[in-house]
Amino acid sequence: MALNLNIDLDKIPTTGAGPGTSKQLWNSSLTGVEASCALAQEDVERMKSYKNSILSVGRDTGIDPAIIAAIISRETRAGHFLQANGWNSGHKAFGIMQVHRDNHPRGGKDSEEHMVQAVGLLKSFIQSMNSSWSPELRYKGGIAAYNCGPGDVSSQEVDKKTEGGDYSSDVVARAQWYKKINFF
Repeated sequence: MALNLNIDLDKIPTTGAGPGTSKQLWNSSLTGVEASCALAQEDVERMKSYKNSILSVGRDTGIDPAIIAAIISRETRAGHFLQANGWNSGHKAFGIMQVHRDNHPRGGKDSEEHMVQAVGLLKSFIQSMNSSWSPELRYKGGIAAYNCGPGDVSSQEVDKKTEGGDYSSDVVARAQWYKKINFF
């Protein structure tokens, strides 16, 4: 039986951004959920240019648009840290959602085609998580796998091998913020 992807984001536990991620906030001592919310807030103006595409992709894929926006915020700060050619500095990931080159990125760096591919990967990661886990943990595990690969998410400590050790917690907290302000 397929996992229902309509998850109440507020039911996903999160600790938010860890110390390394929180350092993106200049002259701030915020950490945790507060830091994640502040980072999402910094990105909201840039995110507006992607909003219609995010809504369309969310509707077509069944993934909450707030999660899509939160990944875009975490990966590229809503395009702010994206090079003009769409690749990251190591030329290993492409586009606003940073699809790894091994997945043969499709579309332009901020196109719906790119988002559909990225969200398709996310969905497959969520579905591949341990079926004995709660739906919320599977969702969070899938988000972690989006960052580090599904092979590195084998325990309920889903962020153990993610960048900064906080990827899914930070993404969930940012998504909760986007929902809270009714951005989506």
